[in-house]
Amino acid sequence: MPTEVILPKVDMDMATGQISRWFAEEGARVKKGDVLFEIETDKAAMEIDAPASGTLRNVTGKERVDIPVGEPVAWIYADDEVYAAEAAQNKAPISPQVGEMSAKPTEGGAVPPTSRSVAPLSALPGISPTGGEISQSPTVGRATPLARRLAREAGLAIAGIQGSGPRGRVVRADVEAAVASGGAKAAPTAKAPAGAPSAPAPAPKPMSDDQVLKLFAEGSYELVPHDNMRKTIARRLVEAKSTIPHFYLTLDCELDALLALRTQLNAAAPMRKTDKGEAPAYKLSVNDMVIKAMAMALMAVPDANASWTDSAMVKHKHADVGVAVSIPGGLITPIIRHADEKTLSVISNEMKDLASRARSRKLKPEEYQGGTTAVSNLGMFGIKDFAAVINPPHATILAVGAGEERAVVKKGEIKIATVMSVTLSTDHRAVDGALGAELLGAFKRMIENPMGMLV
Repeated sequence: MPTEVILPKVDMDMATGQISRWFAEEGARVKKGDVLFEIETDKAAMEIDAPASGTLRNVTGKERVDIPVGEPVAWIYADDEVYAAEAAQNKAPISPQVGEMSAKPTEGGAVPPTSRSVAPLSALPGISPTGGEISQSPTVGRATPLARRLAREAGLAIAGIQGSGPRGRVVRADVEAAVASGGAKAAPTAKAPAGAPSAPAPAPKPMSDDQVLKLFAEGSYELVPHDNMRKTIARRLVEAKSTIPHFYLTLDCELDALLALRTQLNAAAPMRKTDKGEAPAYKLSVNDMVIKAMAMALMAVPDANASWTDSAMVKHKHADVGVAVSIPGGLITPIIRHADEKTLSVISNEMKDLASRARSRKLKPEEYQGGTTAVSNLGMFGIKDFAAVINPPHATILAVGAGEERAVVKKGEIKIATVMSVTLSTDHRAVDGALGAELLGAFKRMIENPMGMLV
């Protein structure tokens, strides 16, 4: 049988992806391990290798088009296999394999290939001649993640939707067709017995596109379609704010000692040869020291270094700090692993490398997935303070404002100090108010006594 090439899941949150570029054309000879195409997810671009050697056929995955994860984008035929289109030209009858392929075209418009003939479906007992599925087949209800979500949002039952994808799988087009026809509604649930608690009211639905556009005069705007990154950011933010009970704590940190230490450390940086001449081995930023301080604070208050699950509290043994990086079209959070164990110079150089590759979308999934907390710094834009949205599975995120000179009272006298406001957002299920205050207090001590980060 030909080898199916599918759009793989390369990201934990990936439901759809786009092929940004094909490296092989229809009919090209490929070897196992050759780069076939490049996937553009919401966070990175990744090259996908050929799973087998042979001739590339039935290239149905189009460039720059949303494709559900798991959908076939092409097939690879071995040298001894007959290509379906060629066999059809030679008038060789080709029938779909029983229980495996439907004669109906896939969502991309290609008929899944096969290289052998079998008995007609109508001649076999217990098989639907239209769907190509055996009665009570375990494939009933198969659907892509995107199709399941769309069906759930529309109140449709997946089992009642006829799938047109591989092996009868339900794809997005099938759900959209079912919505348009008003069919496959989910079965009504049985009435709850008297005295039983009532089900929670459904969440209010946002305004539809038409409702929004009707509020503006025609011709006064232009429509810019959302890319995958913006869709994912929107979905995760709604998920975070609707499922995580946020709690906020704010305090001020004096930066004068930290700024003085930073100046001394940068002046003492050894020089090294580069392609552009000699350059310092490191150049620390305030944000580098904030990352280190947050990591050490989590080690000092280990109960706050946690993630919530419905069955247990996940207590982390190391502080893996995600850092929000702005990139064209959105943001991404690369992670400094074991930040509590790394020196400031290592953190600084690693952060520069991650930020550079994040902006060119060259990060690997393991470099931005997971983490135990996050830092979001808008101080360079002059923002005094703000509250950040928690990024699951984190239980905390620190929002960092600008350092600015302010009048402070010390021993009854007014002094001028460089002050930075920070706000800690916590998941109240995992980090209570007192525990969050303890964590933020530990962070403040590290910032105001920065020599502690060097030992």
